[in-house]
Amino acid sequence: MFTGIIQEVGTVIQTSKVGGGLHITVRAPRASAELRVNDSVSIIGVCQTVIKRQGDHFTVEAVEETLKKTTLGDLQVSTPVNLELALRLNDRVGGHLVQGHVDGVGVVRSVVRKESSWLISVEIPAEFTRYVIPVGSIAIDGVSLTVASIQDSLVIVSIIPHTMENTNFGNFKAGTRVNLEFDLVGKYIERLAGVSTDSTRSLSREKLREWGYDG
Repeated sequence: MFTGIIQEVGTVIQTSKVGGGLHITVRAPRASAELRVNDSVSIIGVCQTVIKRQGDHFTVEAVEETLKKTTLGDLQVSTPVNLELALRLNDRVGGHLVQGHVDGVGVVRSVVRKESSWLISVEIPAEFTRYVIPVGSIAIDGVSLTVASIQDSLVIVSIIPHTMENTNFGNFKAGTRVNLEFDLVGKYIERLAGVSTDSTRSLSREKLREWGYDG
């Protein structure tokens, strides 16, 4: 479990195919000093297991399913990556609860510089718009962010200078692919409420009466 507060921006120093998977080696002096083999680490929002650590770098193995659902397969040598170590149970939760289990990939549509901030617009897959609300939480490349506004499938977030300076967001431009994880709480509520994602089985008056709404 993570909180979406980035602790270090590492640099990819090697990628190598292993079967259908990919070994990714990241140079990150601060993170490597704490990591051990079998530890979890979030790399641009994707929870990965450390399989090797040496000096100031560590290696993870992304399997086929991970490569299919995330942007890890796009990584190249010298690419900067957001890193966060797993949450300790006695830590403050500075962002929101982030699992590192990516729901899908979005595409940056614009990066607009304001006087003291940036507005980044990201197009998300239409099927996930139900999990996004104004002033709600979303994780983009592992960074916990507050949704400023929503326009159909376009999610706009406001980025402060500190975030731009301490994440990979400074490299974002129109067309950049990003990993998305939506609010865990919203997904569980949907599941527990038995709300179908199939539009042919949407909420009905009978269902509302079943839940105690008699209006």
